[in-house]
Amino acid sequence: MEVCITKLPCYDSEDEHGTSWRRRSLIEDAKFDTVTNAEFERQGGSINEGVNEDDVTTNGEVKNNVVNKVPDVKDHEKLYSIVFGLREMKDLSRVFKVFENSRASVQHVESRKSRKGANVGGYEVLVHVESSKDLQQNVVKHLRQNSAVGDVFVLGERNADIKVPWFPRHVSELDLCTHLLTKFDPDLDQEHPGFSDKAYRERHKVLANAAFEYRYGQPIPRAEYTIEEIQTWGIVYRELKQLYKSHACREHMRNLTVLERECGYGEHNIPQLEDVSNFLKRRTGFMLRPVAGLLSARDFLASLAFRVFQCTQYIRHPSKPDHTVEPDCVHELLGHVPMLADPGFAQFTQDIGLASLGASDEDIEKFATLYWFTVEFGLCKQDGQIKAYGAGLLSAYGELLHALSDKPERRPFDPAKTAVQPYQDQDYQPVYFVAESFDDVKEKVRQYAARGIKKPYQVRYDPYTQTVTVMDNKEAVSDCMRQIRTEMNTLNNVMNRIESLTII
Repeated sequence: MEVCITKLPCYDSEDEHGTSWRRRSLIEDAKFDTVTNAEFERQGGSINEGVNEDDVTTNGEVKNNVVNKVPDVKDHEKLYSIVFGLREMKDLSRVFKVFENSRASVQHVESRKSRKGANVGGYEVLVHVESSKDLQQNVVKHLRQNSAVGDVFVLGERNADIKVPWFPRHVSELDLCTHLLTKFDPDLDQEHPGFSDKAYRERHKVLANAAFEYRYGQPIPRAEYTIEEIQTWGIVYRELKQLYKSHACREHMRNLTVLERECGYGEHNIPQLEDVSNFLKRRTGFMLRPVAGLLSARDFLASLAFRVFQCTQYIRHPSKPDHTVEPDCVHELLGHVPMLADPGFAQFTQDIGLASLGASDEDIEKFATLYWFTVEFGLCKQDGQIKAYGAGLLSAYGELLHALSDKPERRPFDPAKTAVQPYQDQDYQPVYFVAESFDDVKEKVRQYAARGIKKPYQVRYDPYTQTVTVMDNKEAVSDCMRQIRTEMNTLNNVMNRIESLTII
């Protein structure tokens, strides 16, 4: 048996006080996927015989939960996605004999603890299979007869000729995009500030588990924050709000004021994700979804395509209020949410997500880099001054001061150059990209996605059904054109009426 078990490297960085912290960014996740997937294909790896006990951790999970291969696809075969429940991880090797005996070629495997109840099993396993329709039906039949397997679902046929990575077509399918390829767990990571704090670790686990249980359409669980958590939030809130007056862009300042009035933002209160999500829906159509940690780059970007922002509920350890080794609600509620309440910025964020759907590993890496230097660490010109609009700056007062000082280099925003800019995670960024305006960023990213990203088709988001349509045939394009013509006729009628009133 040949199994590709990926190894997650550690990246050390230093905060403003010189303390060593492990960090891993969206960019590093994307780079990791690119390298490991390409290397696995080069070596001609195979997973036809599944995973043995040596490949399973002490708590019963497949190491790193990712096995990848992208082989050539035969013309008469298609790609199918199958999800099945597994009662015990030790049974995985035996279950994979079903695929081997059916001569179905397994291309991709992921496992995670089940979040759908005992009827499915203790774990969920997602398998992408290359096979004929008959072989696929045979596999499903034998899986359902296997005593170690719970429920079995076929998610649908994928186009084997194009070989485009799977991506969600409806917002509900984000339930499948929850792959925590990297995660700073205070129970396991000795460099996490909360590693030696038993109470903090228990609290972190409770909030993370609540996110794991979340499903599309459910209300976001409300977190009853402790006095200590509110105090940590308050320290950061006071420091940042003073800096916002001179360092933040006007859109962030304007929307923060509205959030204080409508969502309870303030130094003595941590807003609830459900309340903030409802606010964003009214403002820009974005909504929040609870997440247990740092998602893979592909899954995170795919969420943005549906105007969904993945948001944690736990807060950084009180010993480090000015720094966090993982995304926390301070970063997301103070950095991201005020910008997502701006219609132009919300559209720009969704454009990045839409452009990422079906992109190659290499292009995902580029999109992750673009995201990093814009949405996370972007600067823009306003009223003759340079202001911050990136959430990584607007939620960390040390780097916010650094970015607008005379220390770093600032370059004009150019997507083609920004997407390949080397990433620095050892200290503050030495290079930032400055946009002429938000409209400038939006237009340049749109042009870059249209010309620089190689995909066999374009996609279109329908806000009424929250569905992504693949524009790969005349019928899909015609439907889109009919909708646009209807909207254009309405706008033309309104414009003609306005012009006639002006003449009178």
